[in-house]
Amino acid sequence: MQHYTDFSLKNYTSFKIGGIAKNAYFPETTEEFVELLKTLESPIVLGGMSNVIISSNGIDNPIILTKKYNNFEINNEFITAQAGAMGPLVSKAAAESELSGMEFMCGFPGSIGGIVAMNAGAHGQMISDIFISAEVYDKSSKTIKTFAITDMDFSYRKSKILLGQHIVLNVKFKLNKSNKDEILNRMNKNNEFRKNKQPNLSKPNCGSVFKNPENDSAGRLLELVGAKNYCIGNAKVFENHANFIINTGNATSTDISLLMKKMYNEVKDKFGIKLKPEVRFIGKMNEVEREIWNELLNN
Repeated sequence: MQHYTDFSLKNYTSFKIGGIAKNAYFPETTEEFVELLKTLESPIVLGGMSNVIISSNGIDNPIILTKKYNNFEINNEFITAQAGAMGPLVSKAAAESELSGMEFMCGFPGSIGGIVAMNAGAHGQMISDIFISAEVYDKSSKTIKTFAITDMDFSYRKSKILLGQHIVLNVKFKLNKSNKDEILNRMNKNNEFRKNKQPNLSKPNCGSVFKNPENDSAGRLLELVGAKNYCIGNAKVFENHANFIINTGNATSTDISLLMKKMYNEVKDKFGIKLKPEVRFIGKMNEVEREIWNELLNN
């Protein structure tokens, strides 16, 4: 198993932002993964790092990266995937096997563990629609448990995993047999939508910044307050969708946090709506970041 000290996380994140991790581990098997979870003190597990802001000041906690824990298999209408398997690769394999249900994942830059944890979704589909069960590591008992869908407490962009007591190891999904051409057509439409509305990873970003309020759109509200013109340091709101922030150069986690605070304040002041972050901040916070995130997370 690979283990690195003073490991730079910057190029592993879709935002291309992040400092140094004191220790980083790359497990390749369930046994290695679980052993790390049992023996390391307060480890942080990271997958595709597509919906996180990694502190420019680095991370003291040991980091477990699931990049090499990425196998998946297809058996009839079922797919079982390890936490580090990338969503688009699994989605494409499902299409090749004439299985429908994962078309929404075709453009996601994230891994299965994160996609399940946040009940990710798009285009009228979400992960809870196809979820059957997951093997998870329970931090309290230091054992592996199997969660059925009723154990997951799925809701909009949420699951029980986000409470922090369990780590996704692998997940079983059930899909539906369908016409391959129809599946690929839906995937092409989804990719075209993302291409027109959302930045690709040539413009480093972390996906949607804020969750949609009930019966509304964060992007719509942010556009109405003029957020597409906002820029702080090297962090800029994307010109085609106001709920995305792009790193135009060497943006820092403070640049991103300050820009999120401005976006949040403008919507709150104009509409009385307190947007909730869809992204997570991980690592050491400076005083400015701590003040901002305390407000964003506790509104």
